[in-house]
Amino acid sequence: MLAGCSPATSTFTTSSAPAPTVPAASVPASADPAPSAASPSSAASPSPTEVAPPAATPAPTQPAASPAASASGSPPAYVFAPYFQTYTSDSLSDVAQASGVKNFTLAFLEATSKNSCALAWNGDKARPLTAGLYLPEIAALRSAGGDVIPSLGGWSADQGGTEIGDSCHNVHDILEAYKLLVTTYGVSRIDMDIEGRSLQRTAAIDRRNQAIRKLQEWAVAEERPLTISYTLPTSATGLEADALAVLQSAVATGVRIDVVQPMVFDYYDGETTDMGAAAISALTGLHDQLRVLLPSKTDAELWAMLGATIMPGIDDYPEKSEVTTLAHAQALRDFAADRGMAALSMWAIQRDNGGCPGKAGSDSCSGIEQAPWAFSEILDTSTAP
Repeated sequence: MLAGCSPATSTFTTSSAPAPTVPAASVPASADPAPSAASPSSAASPSPTEVAPPAATPAPTQPAASPAASASGSPPAYVFAPYFQTYTSDSLSDVAQASGVKNFTLAFLEATSKNSCALAWNGDKARPLTAGLYLPEIAALRSAGGDVIPSLGGWSADQGGTEIGDSCHNVHDILEAYKLLVTTYGVSRIDMDIEGRSLQRTAAIDRRNQAIRKLQEWAVAEERPLTISYTLPTSATGLEADALAVLQSAVATGVRIDVVQPMVFDYYDGETTDMGAAAISALTGLHDQLRVLLPSKTDAELWAMLGATIMPGIDDYPEKSEVTTLAHAQALRDFAADRGMAALSMWAIQRDNGGCPGKAGSDSCSGIEQAPWAFSEILDTSTAP
């Protein structure tokens, strides 16, 4: 932690209901299966892994919340929190001031090696969690009514085995890393970006969810508000089998699922061109899947658990046929407002400009003609948190 920069209380409106107390799911003893071939992608940006469509087998149901959980739990208020790429030299404060955005998802925290239980920004041992990087800038955001959501995993970590659920084989050690993140940065919300080969590592999925359940129980005991979001790849009709399995494991393990945020881009299906309609279709499909997974929830409660992450402009698909326009962003924002969704985000805030017309998958521009911060102006229409 930086000297003189103790974290302020997070300003996010979050769910503080206790996680259901159930026996932890058993962790398979077998080694991780050989990873499937990944879709082509920019090394840094999130991208889905293509698998077979979901099987029609019934999903496990989430245990009913305790009376205390029902009384105190509420979905988080709508928030627009675009990803900020921490591996760049960009200043969080400068980007916030220039864009007018107050809330950011910080990408990414990952383990420092394939066998490590220590978190660092982008896995860099010179940037460990304990150093408290960004604390002064986060304090400035909070003083202006904003906040941050640290994100764990991401495409590179998930592919390379340094997502902490993959690299750390001890649930207690994963839990302690999560707790250190919460207390060092004073955050009330954490994002789990699970994609690529991490979707094939069944034992790691169960370990991660066991640690999340224990983290939720710890937060309740400490009277800390805490929201966990799952960021997952999707097809244009809903989650595919491997991404849905992450949530099925969470329910079986006793995790309270707060927010599910599909990445509505990089479909790699050779068909999707209307990215606005595809995003709405993907969310509608996910809503139907959650209705089976969480049968005690009303439709409104399920919509209030959903978010979506776009990739503005031309995404990673080599054919350049997947292009999210400003009109698509507006259609998604209108849909989210109508349904009462929890969150919207984008990969990434540094792409929100028109500095490279025609370029696909850039980390620094959208590839389409647009004014600076035009996507942010459309999506950041909330007053919360």
